[in-house]
Amino acid sequence: MPLATEGRGPVPAVRALASQIHPVFMLPPVAASLFGGLYGSSFSVRLAALHAVAVFCGLYTAHVKDGYVDFYGRGEDEAHPLTERGCRVALALSTAGFLAATVALAVLVNLPAALLTLPGWLIGFHHAPQLDMHPLTATVGYPTGIALALLGGYYVQTTTLTATMLALAAVFLVVLSGIKVIDDATDYDYDRSIGKRTVAVVLGPARARRVAYGLMLTGMAAVVVAALTLPGIPPSGGLAAVAFLGVALLARDAGPELATKLLIRGSYVFLAVLVAAVWLGPL
Repeated sequence: MPLATEGRGPVPAVRALASQIHPVFMLPPVAASLFGGLYGSSFSVRLAALHAVAVFCGLYTAHVKDGYVDFYGRGEDEAHPLTERGCRVALALSTAGFLAATVALAVLVNLPAALLTLPGWLIGFHHAPQLDMHPLTATVGYPTGIALALLGGYYVQTTTLTATMLALAAVFLVVLSGIKVIDDATDYDYDRSIGKRTVAVVLGPARARRVAYGLMLTGMAAVVVAALTLPGIPPSGGLAAVAFLGVALLARDAGPELATKLLIRGSYVFLAVLVAAVWLGPL
């Protein structure tokens, strides 16, 4: 049986498998993994690459499983580039890649490094149809994966976790949860029709947006406090909050789909400014 729904042979199969790579949502976790590694006192390219591969494979698993459930299970999507067999093959490949990278981390670093990486795949595989049906798990699944990517990237380089890194992970969790609330509002009508209880469905779109911006503002305030009080985050790190808030203001009156795109890209700016601040030192 073919892997792709359109065409037979290796080229359509590779094209269909590659279609499940979504850079907009994959870049932040991979970047968080690398940022965590760069934050340590030493940096091994090999260990950073292994952890980034594990993070990527966990995300790829999530996208394949989500697409499979939405099209073949729920009938939500009008089309899907992978056949059912293609989805199973893609899941097998991503799982194998994840396990290989995680086992390598266990051997080259230690068992806790592998255990800290493992939830990334578990969250991705179980996001649909289990975790995405409840407002809490539907909201915090992706942000939790990014927070763990940050912590894991740091741990594989240092074999320790600091208060600074835990604080940064908490900030990413809170801010990205706010973005996820807005993202879920793009599917409000359909989610409501199938009983998927996202925050937008439970609270309504207007109240959900207020909750989302409350979470993002809380996260930005925490960044400023951390930059002024925690070692390892220079005061200039507070500029990351200013940069993100500028994007958030642009997205305030946009619809859910456009707002999500703007805010995701705002998270890129936030991370970039934070990385620059750390690299420039105590300014």
